[in-house]
Amino acid sequence: MWKYIRKYIPFAILAVLFMAGEVTMDLLQPSIMSTIVDEGVLGKSTGGVSDMTVIWQNGLLMIGLVLFGGICGSMNNVSVSYAGQNIGNNIRKDCFGRIMSFSFPQMDKFGTGSLVTRVTNDVSQVQSFFSMCVRGLVRTGLLTFGSIFFMFRISRTFGWIVLCAFPLVLGWVFFSIARANPLFAKLQEQLDRLNSILQEDVSGIRIIKACVRETYEKIRFGKANDGLLKTNWSVLLIFAFMNPVTNLVLYLIIAVILRVGGYQAAQGVVTPGSIMAAITYTTQLLNGVRMLIMLFQNISRGLTSWHRLMVILDSEPDLKDGTSEGDPQKAGEIEFRNVSFAYPGAERNVLTDVNLTIRRGETVAIMGATGCGKTTLVSLIPRFYDVTGGQVLVDGTDVREYKQKILREKVAVALQKAELFTLSVAENIAWGKPDASRDEIRAAAQTARADGFITAMPDGYDSPVAERGMSLSGGQKQRVSIARAVVKNAEILILDDSTSALDLKTEAEFFDALQQTAPDTTKIIIAQRIASVRRADRIYVLENGRIADSGSHEQLLRTSSVYRDIFYSQLGEEDDGNGR
Repeated sequence: MWKYIRKYIPFAILAVLFMAGEVTMDLLQPSIMSTIVDEGVLGKSTGGVSDMTVIWQNGLLMIGLVLFGGICGSMNNVSVSYAGQNIGNNIRKDCFGRIMSFSFPQMDKFGTGSLVTRVTNDVSQVQSFFSMCVRGLVRTGLLTFGSIFFMFRISRTFGWIVLCAFPLVLGWVFFSIARANPLFAKLQEQLDRLNSILQEDVSGIRIIKACVRETYEKIRFGKANDGLLKTNWSVLLIFAFMNPVTNLVLYLIIAVILRVGGYQAAQGVVTPGSIMAAITYTTQLLNGVRMLIMLFQNISRGLTSWHRLMVILDSEPDLKDGTSEGDPQKAGEIEFRNVSFAYPGAERNVLTDVNLTIRRGETVAIMGATGCGKTTLVSLIPRFYDVTGGQVLVDGTDVREYKQKILREKVAVALQKAELFTLSVAENIAWGKPDASRDEIRAAAQTARADGFITAMPDGYDSPVAERGMSLSGGQKQRVSIARAVVKNAEILILDDSTSALDLKTEAEFFDALQQTAPDTTKIIIAQRIASVRRADRIYVLENGRIADSGSHEQLLRTSSVYRDIFYSQLGEEDDGNGR
């Protein structure tokens, strides 16, 4: 944590000095009040005659000290808040930056809900931890030991009464914290679970309503929330018993001081003002212990949250960056050499011994049954995953040797599930190329057959897109997503079932326009419809993670039983692929 704190040490030092000033003012008040009572009111030095001068002078002095203490307290808050907010800001940025470097398996390992909790709630707990350490430790320490010191100055007997009882209070506090500490980690884990359910349900609200599963999700969320409540309640119960016991001990101290003080006052050993000051110091000590309880609670939660953040900050990306920038003489060539792949923790391969070569400018299609490995295959090109066997080469270079940024600039991807952001339509399209001009954006939209519905919107290309694209239909979202991939003008364009929501006429127009505007771009099409792939230069048929057949549409109709089965299931046995 020192890495984040050291930059703000000057503010922490200022905060300590300001807090010391505030506490010192608080510690001086009872002594001055004692003087007002003994000298100003009771007139101990003037034969029992009240002295208004003493009252006014010391009263004004107390007001001045209170004002100065208030200024110190305000400046302490400013210094601590500035340092704490910036420390939290830096931790949050670093956590998010590290998350952005994670591979897909790492993201799956943490889970969306857990990552959201860590970057938000856990960072806030660490901020509170820092603030409490700077503000609370100084105030509690000075107030506690300062009160005991002044008690000894008033009367050694009073000092020893407090000192003897103090270990009992501390022992009870530490015992309670030890019981509560394990529950803090459990609380954060349950908050992870709650956030995961919330994120899933908000994202999938349409399917929940379509399947009439609102009641089920309410129950599921309720159970997770009840678990969080139960753990939180256990923590609150521990601290609920801690405070009364602590207060009981300290109020017993006050009772003993009053009893002993009354006896000593009758003997002339102490004055009424001293007894009053001793009681005030005991009350300040009580406040210090209360703050100590809160301090330890915040420290325990803060350290738990920090350990959770450290898991993110100390995690190295699974995919190590290479050093190559590729061969500038080649553009869009892809080769799979004996490629095998299995997802982390899986026992079976998704892909096995895949060999294929795609030349620059070719249009290649990949077909096969659901779950045969089509999407996995193309995900290896931009290196979303690393192969478990063999090599994937782009422009003659193994993708593992590339700098990831250089590799992914060569590839544009449009997915079946279009992911849109809460920006304007133009900004969503330009997401693939941030410096794209408005003409480039419009040209890409025209290629994707999106220009018509975009210009018909109230603000055209400046129309806002609702969260997750809810303001657009499925086909419109796909066309905006395709335009985003097209505007990138990458060497390789991967269309992963990204035209599934388009009608056949719009899809055909798109592919015609794409061939005209990007003839040199290598195009890989994953599709379930024969109509989407029949014009490809070459079609690969995957079966159980292996390439079963390859060739043109006409060739596969003659030689591939798998392809013929797909063809006949969609277009009927009467059509032989030549329109007859």
